[in-house]
Amino acid sequence: MAECRRYKSIGRSVAGVLFAALLAVSLTAFCPTYTYAAEGYEDVASSAETAEGKAVGKYGMTPIYAESVKSGEYEAEMESSSSFFSIYSCNLTVKGKRMTAVMTIDSTSYECVYMGKAKDAAKAPKSDYIFADEKDYRGSFTIPVEALNAPIACAAFSKKEKQWYDRDVLIDASSLPEGALKIKLPDYNLIDKAVEQYDGDKGSGSAAKENSAEKDSQSFNALIPAAVDMEDDTYSVEVNMTGGSGRASVSSPTWFIVKNGKAYARLLWSSSHYDYMKLSGVKYENESDDGGNSTFTIPVAVFDQPIRVIADTTAMGDPVEIEYELTFYKDTINSVTKVPQEAAKRVIYIALLIIVVGGILNLILKRRKKQ
Repeated sequence: MAECRRYKSIGRSVAGVLFAALLAVSLTAFCPTYTYAAEGYEDVASSAETAEGKAVGKYGMTPIYAESVKSGEYEAEMESSSSFFSIYSCNLTVKGKRMTAVMTIDSTSYECVYMGKAKDAAKAPKSDYIFADEKDYRGSFTIPVEALNAPIACAAFSKKEKQWYDRDVLIDASSLPEGALKIKLPDYNLIDKAVEQYDGDKGSGSAAKENSAEKDSQSFNALIPAAVDMEDDTYSVEVNMTGGSGRASVSSPTWFIVKNGKAYARLLWSSSHYDYMKLSGVKYENESDDGGNSTFTIPVAVFDQPIRVIADTTAMGDPVEIEYELTFYKDTINSVTKVPQEAAKRVIYIALLIIVVGGILNLILKRRKKQ
């Protein structure tokens, strides 16, 4: 009897531990994590209090990541979206897959910066702020850099006004010294001139009418991701693809990624034979390296309008570039769990949990029967 009571006690202990573990997992999954805003840093400048900014970057620019830059320290040119946040100098440091920059502004008006939007800065803890190192009437901030040639959201906190202002900055990869980049960049100045010339040649009257359909279908720069008022995270969005022979397709809903307040989509093709895609002449390589279906992450420049793309397929032997149109529907943006592949993962995880729990309970019951 003593032995029987001992086994029963062990069974109750195992069951108790299992219940506690499941409860902890549930609380972790469903209970929100709270962060507290820093006192005195809760105010955000209204649109009426903010001077109209300019777009940073040049037509056709595509992000350049650390993998394409040799490790070292470089002086670089940095643009700012605001004349009130004028950049005096930028010193870029590249170490392996990590980039940082010492951004010096020609003023001491700003106490600190936050990597992201002003509305998020106002809700963030003080530990997330990057405070100025002031010298010679200038303020320097050491900031992380995800990519060159890409806008970086950088909210700035005014000492005088005691509120946050939205700013965008961008480091021009072409300003790095010769040999710093592992890749060759297009001549973006030449591209800009060509676009201006093209727009100028359209004129008016009959020539403009001939181009009206094309302008209506895509009167935007397909390489510049649209700004979205959403938290940086991964969501889902429905996408419709037309063009080609109709035999290939992309998964829908697909992954919708918000990064620094900008819109991107990760596309999963129904074939593994697509080796690159092109938007406005810029190439995006297949991200799948395990032989699975071709996957690409591209900017989403506009919603509810077709975006013209080219995809190169090797399914027919020789590479063939095929034109498609992708339309992303803004009102369908939802949780990432709506992506079929993510839902499948969730089902697998739940099934595994059930199997493990069932196995443990079955073992406990067998031991009790033996008693």
